[in-house]
Amino acid sequence: MKSKMSAYFPILIAGAVTGLLAVLLTVNGNPANMGFCIACFIRDIAGGLGLHRAPVVQYIRPEIPGLVLGAFLMSLFRREFRAQSGSAPLTRFLLGVFVMIGSLVFLGCPLRMVLRLAGGDLNALVGLAGFACGVGVGAVFLNKGFSLRRAYSQPRSEGYIPAAVALGLLALLVSAPAFIFFSESGPGSLHAPIILALAAGLAVGMLAQYSRLCMMGGIRDLFLFRDPCLISGFCLIFLAALIGNAVNGSLHFSFADQPVAHTESLWNFLGMLLVGLGSVFLGGCPLRQLILAGSGSGDAGLAVLGLAAGAAFCHNFGLASSASGTTPAGRAAVILGLAFCLVVGLLNLRKK
Repeated sequence: MKSKMSAYFPILIAGAVTGLLAVLLTVNGNPANMGFCIACFIRDIAGGLGLHRAPVVQYIRPEIPGLVLGAFLMSLFRREFRAQSGSAPLTRFLLGVFVMIGSLVFLGCPLRMVLRLAGGDLNALVGLAGFACGVGVGAVFLNKGFSLRRAYSQPRSEGYIPAAVALGLLALLVSAPAFIFFSESGPGSLHAPIILALAAGLAVGMLAQYSRLCMMGGIRDLFLFRDPCLISGFCLIFLAALIGNAVNGSLHFSFADQPVAHTESLWNFLGMLLVGLGSVFLGGCPLRQLILAGSGSGDAGLAVLGLAAGAAFCHNFGLASSASGTTPAGRAAVILGLAFCLVVGLLNLRKK
């Protein structure tokens, strides 16, 4: 019993702290129900670097560099830093692209899905159902022997690159407005103070690295092993954010008129179905990919680059949804992404 409690303790602490910090960031300037959103924040960074020119979603969010640097420092402290790569790199890049497409059709990553639900956005329940179904389909492939093969050890300096990129993004942020683009209206113009956002990212990055926090991993473990340990972390994120939203008066249960959300249930479901299935094949949700990249994984780093490329593609070609709903191009891209994932799954089945 004692060893079981010791396994739960880190993930519960990580979840509670993440949920409370998400509310704190929202109270101090981040968009509503968006204290943390890996997909939205990477999209904003892509816009800030000029990779897309959607004027309302451009800002270098310090939470993302903070997550990577926090994971980097914790992995060094725990001697878990491993520079590795070489496991189906192009496949992982494209999976990252499609996971971002699914996220921006839904309007949020799995972490924001939980935060949206904690703010009363009932559309997130539909997204949660789709995400769980996607993870369930992925679990079937895992049971059949799915694998993108092993990664190989690389020079230690290779593993330092994500942390160096994170520091570079912070340098660009403090040099603003030189070299970068900032939104003057819309979600990109809403942000917490830099120091607070960076500190929150560092804290969550360290806790997520220590506890292995991952929404996909939690549902996968529940399906495959009946193990609720990892998913308990996201339950605590929900509860902490729910209480925080109730205290500050920002808890409003409804489907309609939710911030940065739409009510097209079918595409909320299918968008997160794509995110869930792609995350299984990648070995982690978008948050987990950032944490793995900070811990030395070049394969996770490529998935993160795929997320950034997917964000740029979505806004350059009209795939991303808005509060008014989805687009025809976005709906077609989700179907294409699901087909791509199924092909990847079938081509990478291995005998047990």
